[in-house]
Amino acid sequence: MPGHQLAPDIPDENPTRHDDPTEVLDAERTHLAVSRAALKAMRRHAESLSADAAGDWVSQQVLQGLLDKRVAALADHPDAPLFFGRLDRFADDDLPRTIHVGRRHVHDDASHPLVIDWRAPVSRAFYQARPSDPMGVRLRRRFGFHGGELTAYEDEPLDQSGAVHESRILTQEIERPRTGPMRDIVATIQPDQDEIVRADLGHTVCVQGAPGTGKTAVGLHRAAYLLFTHREKLARSGVMIVGPNRAFLSYISSVLPALGEVKVDQTTVAGILGDHAAPEAPAVATLKGDARMAPVLYRALWQHISKPEEGLLITRGVNRFRVPDHEVREIVASLRGTTRYGPGRAAVAQRLAHAVLVRMEQRGESPDDRVQDAVARSKQVKQLVEQVWPRVTPQQVLYRLLSGGEALTAAAKGDLTPEECALLVWPKPPRSWKSARWSAADAALLDELADLMERTPTLGHVVVDEAQDLSAMQLRALGRRCRTGSATVLGDLAQGTTPWSARSWEEVLSHLGFTEGSVTELTLGFRVPREVLDFAARLLPSVAPGLAAPRSLRPGAGSLTVRRTQSPPGAVAEAVERAALHEGSVGVIAADDAVPALAAALTAAGVAHEVLGPESPGGHRVSVVPASLAKGLEYDHVVAVEPADIVDAEPRGLARLYVVLTRAVTTLTVLHARDLPDQLH
Repeated sequence: MPGHQLAPDIPDENPTRHDDPTEVLDAERTHLAVSRAALKAMRRHAESLSADAAGDWVSQQVLQGLLDKRVAALADHPDAPLFFGRLDRFADDDLPRTIHVGRRHVHDDASHPLVIDWRAPVSRAFYQARPSDPMGVRLRRRFGFHGGELTAYEDEPLDQSGAVHESRILTQEIERPRTGPMRDIVATIQPDQDEIVRADLGHTVCVQGAPGTGKTAVGLHRAAYLLFTHREKLARSGVMIVGPNRAFLSYISSVLPALGEVKVDQTTVAGILGDHAAPEAPAVATLKGDARMAPVLYRALWQHISKPEEGLLITRGVNRFRVPDHEVREIVASLRGTTRYGPGRAAVAQRLAHAVLVRMEQRGESPDDRVQDAVARSKQVKQLVEQVWPRVTPQQVLYRLLSGGEALTAAAKGDLTPEECALLVWPKPPRSWKSARWSAADAALLDELADLMERTPTLGHVVVDEAQDLSAMQLRALGRRCRTGSATVLGDLAQGTTPWSARSWEEVLSHLGFTEGSVTELTLGFRVPREVLDFAARLLPSVAPGLAAPRSLRPGAGSLTVRRTQSPPGAVAEAVERAALHEGSVGVIAADDAVPALAAALTAAGVAHEVLGPESPGGHRVSVVPASLAKGLEYDHVVAVEPADIVDAEPRGLARLYVVLTRAVTTLTVLHARDLPDQLH
């Protein structure tokens, strides 16, 4: 390969010298062993630190928590080497001329760096340097590894003119079979992915990513990069990963810890808003998810405020102080709609108390703030506030709204039609808000109301995956949690499977509340074979006609098998056994209703497997996967069963089928008794 040296699997300080490949590899293995020993020493030192000197008990607990995180971040993962690359530099700066790039920083007893964190500014050249712009690098070296041991190296001179050649080690690492959770891609980040990963904290990035382009991994690595670059700020404000379901979170759970980031919340929308699961018609859920519900909820809440029936009378000793009803109305009117409901209620009490203090001063008294607080807490003020600005909960407001009647009519004015109002009303309202069973769509409405009452705390950064499937009201809920404008939004419009799936990313960003976010499209795939991706892409004109067709770097000749069979359940066991002869994971994906029969067929054939559920941890080599849970997951070998059933199972069934067909990273076998959808012919 021109411009490259490939050896059995390498630090020489003089890259122009042609050393024996075995000697070079031995030297690199020695450096790896020294680095592992140094990391172990760093961990021992962290474990030896004590929180006892922090003083009080609370400070000790906080410090101990920080020390525990530090120890966890210094864990060595024996299945991955500490470094995956090396740069020989000619830059004129204070940094070493030779640096090894790895998952975390490692130094020796003299604080000499043995491994440089991939997120450090100097490491950017590992991903971005090329002969036309070497970025101060003379030679880039990539390492092949297996089970944490170096097995090969490959050198790429960057101080020589010429084209960039394909890296065999890079290709082999991308194509390496996997079982269990998602791996990090830190050794294989591509230049366009690196630009997204290193985007500024204050900038919201929206990534439209075709299957296999690594959008999820890019989002996770951006979180890791931001935590490294803005450690102190994000340690205070927090980072959160939001995925579509628990199975997906389990799949990605190992990525950030492998990069040394052990304190990142990973959750679902249901985990944020509440796991409400009352059944609901799709049409009702779609309407509740519409952005028009926001002004409806706003009016529904403020309807609870009423005009005072009388003024305020306060007796203190022999003196009586009166605030007339018209002044109470003015106080309420001045606050209504200018603050959140909860603080507004407290402000009414204080304004009324202040009005009383003014009258005290007019009589020659000298009341102070303590007197005002006492008046604000008095029985008379509390009773009046409860009359004009009653205490309510989000559940009470939504219960009143969904029960219909004048409350809904007044709140919906100008935003919902009479037909839509009728659709919202419960067919049989619960006896009270306390006995109401809420749906997943209701959860977003309750969150909207909660924020209208008290401001929702914001985080430092939020990563949202599969964002195209979230309703406008769910997106508003997430937007409230990253008001700083720092978010990474990931998804694929072609994989939108909900009735309310977004049609554009500008729409998604608008609902999140971001006006300046940028949209980046990843169309070059690294995981899904070209033959498989081209087959699945036949569905694109029907599910997302505005998107460019994805491309794959991997030809994948022979990776696709489409076979008609009289009994798909009977053929599944044979297909799984054939796939299991090769290395890697196997996923059997079918319409949700077909999963029990397929699992029974595998059991009868003696094929060990797991049935993936919403809370499943995953990790078994053979998994039977309901189509509704397949999004975001990848398997080396996929057996897709009865595509027509997958399409018929839901309104956006073609999009669901597109998801299913693009889960394979080595082979895809399609088994069907019914005719394939017309789009696949």
